[in-house]
Amino acid sequence: MSVRLPLSPPDRVALFIAAAGLAGGILLYALGLRSSPVTDLPGRFALVALVVMAGAELLRRRAPLTALAIGTGAFTLDVCAGSLVANVGMYTDLVYAAVLYGPPAAYRRIPRATEAITVLGTLLAVALIRNPTSLLVGIALAVVLVAPAWTGVGVRVHRDAARAARLAAERTALLAELDRREAVVAERARMARELHDMVAGHLSAIAIHSSAALSIDEPEASREALGVIRQNSVQGLAEMRRLIGLLREAVGADEPAPTPRLDGLDALLERARTSVHDDRFSFVLRDVRGAGKLPVPVELAAYRIVQESLTNVVKHAAPGPVTVELTRDGNGAGPLTVRVASVLGGDAGPRAPGAGAGLVGMRERVGLLGGALTAGPVADDGKVWEVRAELPVDSEEKIS
Repeated sequence: MSVRLPLSPPDRVALFIAAAGLAGGILLYALGLRSSPVTDLPGRFALVALVVMAGAELLRRRAPLTALAIGTGAFTLDVCAGSLVANVGMYTDLVYAAVLYGPPAAYRRIPRATEAITVLGTLLAVALIRNPTSLLVGIALAVVLVAPAWTGVGVRVHRDAARAARLAAERTALLAELDRREAVVAERARMARELHDMVAGHLSAIAIHSSAALSIDEPEASREALGVIRQNSVQGLAEMRRLIGLLREAVGADEPAPTPRLDGLDALLERARTSVHDDRFSFVLRDVRGAGKLPVPVELAAYRIVQESLTNVVKHAAPGPVTVELTRDGNGAGPLTVRVASVLGGDAGPRAPGAGAGLVGMRERVGLLGGALTAGPVADDGKVWEVRAELPVDSEEKIS
C-alpha cells in the first residue's frame, strides 16, 4: 500500500496572484469589461475560466507544466466566452512560471512552441480575416505567449548563472580551507621535526648520564655525569627558548630565521664527544663536498641528519670510530651524500617514550627533498651501523 505525502502549501506569491486575479476578474465581469466572445457560449463561462485559472496559479511553482496545461484550457474557454483581462494576465504568468520553474526540456521547448503558435496564429488570422487588422492577432499572441516565455528564459539564465557562481565560490572556499588545513598539518610536522632534532640529543645525553650516575657508585664519575647533564640541560633549554621565541615573535615574522649550517658540524661532533665521555670513541669529520654552494633546505636537512645520527650514536653505539662524511658527485655539482657510520652496540640501553621518532623525522626530511635514505648494518659481520642519505641539489641553486 503506497502512502502519499501531503503536498506542501502554495507559496505566498502564488496565493497573492490567484487572489488578485480572481478578485480583479469578478470586478471586471461585474462592470462588463470583457471582449466580445468568438462563439455563442454564455458569458458566465468566463467566470468558470477565471476560477480554474486562479486554481492553476496555485500550482505555478510546485507543478508548473500541469498549471500551464490547466491554464491553457481555461484560457481557451475564456476567449470563446468573452475574454477577461485578469485571465489573460494570469495566463501570461503561467507561461512565465513554466519556463522559469519547469524542467530543462520545458525551458528549451516552450519558447520555441510559443513562437510557432504565434506565427501559425498570425497566418491563420490573415487567411481568414484578409484584413490588415488581422496582424493584431499576431501581436496579441506575441504579448501573451512569446514575451512571458522569453522573460522566463532571461530570468532563468541569470538565476542559473548566480547559482553556478555561488557553487563555484563555495567550492573555492572549501579548497582554500583544505589548503589551510594541509598547511597547518605540514607546519606542525615541520615544527615537530625541528623540536625533536633540537632537544632529543640533549635529553638523550641527560638520560644516559643520569643512568650512569645512578648505577656507578663513584663520586668522581657521578660528578662528571652531573656536569654533562647540566651542560646538556642548559643547551637544551636555550634551544627550546629560541624555538618558542620564534613561534611567539610577531614582529619580523616574515623575515627568515637563522638556520643551522654545515659549518657547525665540528661543534656537533664535539658535543657528542662530550656526551659519551668515553676515550674509546673517536669522532672524525670528512668534508669532501667541494666548494659548491648548497641550497638552504638541503644544508639544513644534512645538518639535522648528522645531528640525529650522532644522537643515536650516543644512545646506542658501541665504543669505536664514528665517521661523518659529506661528499658530492660530479666535481661538486651532483647530489649531496651524507654518511654517518659507527660501531653497532649490542644493547640498545634504556628507551625513552617516543623512541624511533628520529629516524622517522630523517626519512621525512629526505622525502621532502626527493632524496633517498638508508639506515642499517653495512659490514659483512654486521657490526657497523650506517646512515646514508642522498639529497638532490636543485639546478637553480647550482647555477647560482
